Amino acid sequence: MPSFKIILSLVSPQWWFVFLVSALGITAVSVRAFESEESKARRAELKKQREVRALTERISSYARKIHQQFPTGDVVVNERDLAEQLRKRTDVVVTALNLLLNEEKVEQAPLNGYWKLNP
Repeated sequence: MPSFKIILSLVSPQWWFVFLVSALGITAVSVRAFESEESKARRAELKKQREVRALTERISSYARKIHQQFPTGDVVVNERDLAEQLRKRTDVVVTALNLLLNEEKVEQAPLNGYWKLNP
């Protein structure tokens, strides 16, 4: 009966790599499939928070860029226009703008749906 070392030596290193990657993939899929609803909801909430935080950074960099182009004027944007430009849903952009409002990086303009971006 062949020993375990002989069997291991018969399989090429490329196949060992394929087996290892397959096992890791199956493990990852299994963990996702059997995780609880609570952990799925928590993971989704964290993903949403990261997305909103990244969007606030994009809005801030957009404001800085526009202020560099037009240093003497105020930058006022519409929620829908900004969402279209950033290719995001309007409700996500409004959430990001409200977060920036708390950080005093934007102000609400007198006209409904418009925001003044601070540099």
